[in-house]
Amino acid sequence: MRRNMFERMSDKRCAVHKAEIDGIVADSLDVRKALMERVTSGEITLAQAQDELAKIKRGAKASGKITREQAYNRG
Repeated sequence: MRRNMFERMSDKRCAVHKAEIDGIVADSLDVRKALMERVTSGEITLAQAQDELAKIKRGAKASGKITREQAYNRG
């Protein structure tokens, strides 16, 4: 029996969540939330947060981790 789109998407979201729990995602939700907290507190601007997130994503492979997008595509 073929899986429908909902099941495939659900599995991909679960794969991202599992990878974040395992600690192999460089730009996890916790990292993103921490950046947004710094933005809302006025410590950095949104553009600076976006630049920092892009830098984290670029350095993911060098640090032995993956990005959320890669975890989603693998799921």
